[in-house]
Amino acid sequence: MSIWDTCAAVERIPGKVSGAWVFSGTRLPLSHLFENLASGASVEDFLDWFDGADKDSVLTVFDHLAEVTRAEDRRAWSQRR
Repeated sequence: MSIWDTCAAVERIPGKVSGAWVFSGTRLPLSHLFENLASGASVEDFLDWFDGADKDSVLTVFDHLAEVTRAEDRRAWSQRR
């Protein structure tokens, strides 16, 4: 199971963009968001440069990552006890 399986802002459909995770209803790969942010782009830059994603979708992706990280932290702490 991928961490993206439960994120409402993204989807993966076999045969669509080679099965890559994309923003829902688009052909815009999720990886483009992270690659551009890592290169110094802002969220606003990304939204200007690529059609398909909107700010709410990007924020949903960030919220999802934050929740996944919190869940992993809780698991790690519970295993230490």
